[in-house]
Amino acid sequence: MLDDIDRKILKYLQKDGRETASKIAEKLNLTVPTITERIRKLQESSVIKGFQAIIDPKSVSLDVSAVITVVSSSSNNYQEVIIKAVECPEIIQCFSTTGMGSLLLWVSTNNSQSLEELLRKIQSWPDVTRTETQVILSSYKDLLELPL
Repeated sequence: MLDDIDRKILKYLQKDGRETASKIAEKLNLTVPTITERIRKLQESSVIKGFQAIIDPKSVSLDVSAVITVVSSSSNNYQEVIIKAVECPEIIQCFSTTGMGSLLLWVSTNNSQSLEELLRKIQSWPDVTRTETQVILSSYKDLLELPL
């Protein structure tokens, strides 16, 4: 169970994953070993899943981002489809959903032609009957920051 100090640590790390334990300790009026130990425990318990750089897709020539809803005829090959989604480098995130589709995929590709090729690949996966694609025109909130 998280206490108020853990939540404050998480808020600082969500804003800046490179924030040092000494700066967090200073802000919270605690010792560096206390903060370091708490961060270690948050990582061990998988509250903190990892740290990574957030890259602007366009700066690395990934000019087309989209959200793809995958509609399947059955769930017989669901695990196989999940494995294919996880292994596909263009898929940034994969969500199991309710509603029309069984999966929601957030993808990033070089251009519209590579998006079309990706769609053909996804549509060839077992039991996938169709896809619905929404191309992302602009993004106004890029950072994942949970309301702690």
